[in-house]
Amino acid sequence: MDSPAPLALEVSASPHIAAAGVSTRNMMLDVMIGLSPVMGVAIYQHGPPAMGRMLLAAAACAFFEAAFDKARGRAHALANGSAVLTGLLLALSLPPTAPVHMLLLGALVAIGLGKSVFGGLGQNLFNPAMVGRAFVSVAFPAGVSGAAYLTDGMSGATPLTAFKVSGRPAELSDLLFGTVPGSLGEVSALACIAGGLYLIIRKSASWQIPLSMLATLLLLGTLRHAAANTPDTWSVTHDLFSGAVLFGAFFIATDPVSSPLSHKGRILFGAGVGVLTWFFRTFSGYPEGVMFAILLMNAVTPLINQFMIPKPAGAAA
Repeated sequence: MDSPAPLALEVSASPHIAAAGVSTRNMMLDVMIGLSPVMGVAIYQHGPPAMGRMLLAAAACAFFEAAFDKARGRAHALANGSAVLTGLLLALSLPPTAPVHMLLLGALVAIGLGKSVFGGLGQNLFNPAMVGRAFVSVAFPAGVSGAAYLTDGMSGATPLTAFKVSGRPAELSDLLFGTVPGSLGEVSALACIAGGLYLIIRKSASWQIPLSMLATLLLLGTLRHAAANTPDTWSVTHDLFSGAVLFGAFFIATDPVSSPLSHKGRILFGAGVGVLTWFFRTFSGYPEGVMFAILLMNAVTPLINQFMIPKPAGAAA
């Protein structure tokens, strides 16, 4: 009797679990679909220039990723869509008047320093889009503040800046529908919620991170309002609907690469982002804080993973 032919085994690094229909490309496509309400509001409010900036940033990120892959002698990974998604997130995190050179430099830094230097997709420590956004914020501070948010359809300061300077809050309806100045992706709370719920239903984003982040901001905001000696016109709803809270909670903080692996770790991660965001907004001169809060918690993610690794089946309690 002939012996059975030897099995052809492929040895590779973990993880080894696969599921039919689940792939990096499908996940990236899901996030882009989830972003469609946000992008739609941006184009409606700011016209064709908003679409042009998103397309430019996406194309620039794809170009730089191909260039870095070629320089490292690796096959191009453009088909998975991660570079295009990084470009879209970068553009949506910037003001509607962001100049071309800011978008291009942000794309270069996002792909080069935020992703390629760590070894590519799946190995980056920080969210690449936020790395690019943070770099251009430091390099071109005038390009992300003040007059950068003024367009033909929008005038005045962003809601967070206006309240910090004058104490006048924006109307909640304006925050809900996006009729306020702000970055392309952060002005409409309703669009962010709709896209975020789509991602959670599709299981392309974890529900633990946005839930714990928003719950933490809600709790801290409630405590602050309860401790105030005078009536405060800025409600906890303003805390959640203003700035990049919802955009960051659903589309940035949920990045599966730069966020923790376990459920408990994700809850801790989201709570940390919420605490840091509240701290920056309350005690610093910077009206916003979501971007820096997420980047700081990205840096803590390896430590969270180390202490919150799920026990394998059959392991001793």
